[in-house]
Amino acid sequence: MIHISNGSDRRILTSPAVHPCQAIAPATLLNSLIELAHTISDYRCRFFASNKRNVRHSIHQMGVLRVFLEEARNVHPALPDSVVLGFSELHLNFQKLQYLLEDCTHEGARLCILMKSESVANQFRVLTRAISVALDVLPLDAIEVSVEVKEHVELVIRQARKSRFEVEPDDKAALSFVFSVLSLFEDGIVPDRSDLNRVVTYLGIRSWSECHKEVKFLESEIALESMKEEKREVGFLNSLMGFMCYCRCVLFDVVDSHPSDSKTGRSRSEVMLPNCLNPDDFRCPISLEFMVDPVTVSTGHTYDRSSILKWFRSGNKTCPKTGQKLPNTELVPNLALLKLIQQYCFENGIPIAESGRRTRDTGRAVSVSAGSLAAEGAIKMVATFLASRLETGTREEEMDRNKAAYEVRVLSKTSAYNRSCLVEAGALPHLLMLLSSSKRSSTQENSMAALLNLSKHPKSKAIIVENGGLEVVVGILNKGLNLQARQHAAGTLFYLASIEEYRELIGETPEAIPGLITLIKDGTDRGKKNALVAIFGLLMHPENHSRVLVAEAIPVLVNLLESSSDREDLVVDSLAILETLAVKPEGTIAILYLGSALQSILEVLNSSSTSRASKENSVSLLLALCINGGEDVVALLVKSPGLMGSLYSLLSEGTSRASKKASTLIRVIHTFFERRPSGSTSPILPQEQFVHAW
Repeated sequence: MIHISNGSDRRILTSPAVHPCQAIAPATLLNSLIELAHTISDYRCRFFASNKRNVRHSIHQMGVLRVFLEEARNVHPALPDSVVLGFSELHLNFQKLQYLLEDCTHEGARLCILMKSESVANQFRVLTRAISVALDVLPLDAIEVSVEVKEHVELVIRQARKSRFEVEPDDKAALSFVFSVLSLFEDGIVPDRSDLNRVVTYLGIRSWSECHKEVKFLESEIALESMKEEKREVGFLNSLMGFMCYCRCVLFDVVDSHPSDSKTGRSRSEVMLPNCLNPDDFRCPISLEFMVDPVTVSTGHTYDRSSILKWFRSGNKTCPKTGQKLPNTELVPNLALLKLIQQYCFENGIPIAESGRRTRDTGRAVSVSAGSLAAEGAIKMVATFLASRLETGTREEEMDRNKAAYEVRVLSKTSAYNRSCLVEAGALPHLLMLLSSSKRSSTQENSMAALLNLSKHPKSKAIIVENGGLEVVVGILNKGLNLQARQHAAGTLFYLASIEEYRELIGETPEAIPGLITLIKDGTDRGKKNALVAIFGLLMHPENHSRVLVAEAIPVLVNLLESSSDREDLVVDSLAILETLAVKPEGTIAILYLGSALQSILEVLNSSSTSRASKENSVSLLLALCINGGEDVVALLVKSPGLMGSLYSLLSEGTSRASKKASTLIRVIHTFFERRPSGSTSPILPQEQFVHAW
């Protein structure tokens, strides 16, 4: 049986139709044709934003042919080969027509289809003529159907020859309004709301959520077009997305539905991932954004190429996650991870920046653009509009300010250019004022999420701190009205901590580090992650080591090792922080003072399900404890029956860094056995096995 698409596969104005198999039984072919005809006829109940007349004509034509095919099936004649061949051609063109109708009703593609009206009309014309030709060569006399039905088929053939499939006048008018608005955007002129309303009303877009679907669809189209070598339509698609973003912000006062689950922060259409992965694994540990060009350094950790190169250019020669000095700065592309990221972003409508030319806004100012002059103008106007809404709202108008904060949240998550426009428009001080005054949970969450996204921009950090934002953020971290707002506050502190001056300032704020430790203990997985990376960043300032210890971070981190075996990223980050703390004697003392710490670290190292990164961090941590804790620590380690096996495994299977750390720790243990009194118990391994450590 021929497969009939259910319309769920993503496809815009392309036709994967195929000829039926030559060996297909005539009855099977006829049944499949009738099923296709029914499917196409059912589109009469669907909404078409454009090409309405062309659609009506095609569906009416299909209704006539469906009657013809059903009568031919009821007669059950032995169909000659010439009829089967004609039906095969009809089947191919029926498939193409169904795919065309699916694309015309694709969710979120109304503006895109309108802008392709000429191409769509041409496809209707080509398919109608192709069906007419297939019917014309079909030997109707060999098919036993009524005279009336044959006359109807002949009428369809004649009408198809005369029909003119052109861009409809109403579509032309809507297109004219769109191009007019795009021209105004290019010239920096604010368009008339009535022109915008004409377009969205014509397209049947009646709510914020429907408008948002148009934006997300265009984002996915841009991502796919950017992967092509020519990239011909990227600029125009960006212009259309700017148009819809402006309409979404200006025309719709109520957000009728959120594009993601507020509790999990994940898209409802989230794809199934391997058990060992989750979307957080796709984010760069430095920027916390989805990686566009993931590369692996010699420690085995993966970063986005632009972020790690920036790290190296800043004079750092260490692995950002582990702090280990890198023997070289060689970067190996992680193609397997890149494929998973692209699949996830495609399925969830997440825009993918262009590899090799991507810009980041987490450091010094960079040149960014919206992809076209019209898009740039539209986003600048949106930013000004939203900043004004945030500023002028009163307590009674908090719903408007909340909606504006949510729009900033959505826009600032999308691109560096959007963030730049919003920062330049002065949105940050207004967001801080809203955070300080609002008592609504949703307003606080949206404002804090918007602030987090904007904190990635290089100019934003100083603006936040100079406007008293640090105190506001720390206040939300500790007393936020929901966990989501608190986790966004932790993420904001991570970005602020990228500046040395602010690392010190955050550390000196009494409730900052304790608030992060509390979030690690009580927060969501995303909250724990944000708090961990913030703590790790703060530890780059030496004086913050003692503050983290005073905040009783050690028990919380060790407990995370024991309770988060299913979240490998949390284990890796916890070990990295413990290792950083253990480098100093007071850190080692605090870790060893907690009786279960050493055993928990050994369990991570010896577990067969532990990742390579966790094992490497565990060995580095154990080595730091041995260096600062002396023989007392080594004496405890040698009691672990699985330790030496894990170390030897890392010698042969680990990265260069892991191998060196494991080799050093083996030598430490070897030296311990050589120095112990002769009456002591035997070594944990036969002496000859230690030869491999050298």
